Amino acid sequence: MKQIQVLGSGCANCQRTYQLIEEVARREGVAVDIEKVEDMADILAMGVMSTPGVVVDGKVVHSGGLPGQKQVVEWLTS
Repeated sequence: MKQIQVLGSGCANCQRTYQLIEEVARREGVAVDIEKVEDMADILAMGVMSTPGVVVDGKVVHSGGLPGQKQVVEWLTS
């Protein structure tokens, strides 16, 4: 199971990123545990300065703007 954290204040892009990851995981048949992280101190501690950010299995893989579906598939299947 992939451990995923979506980092952000709850803005529209952060919510859409969360939904996109859920949708792609369901479509690809990948089990995920998704957590929202909204505390800015925690987000900054991970080195993310621009949200939404995405952390997969403890590694920051995205920061700033909406990720594309192809990116999400790569994160989930690699």
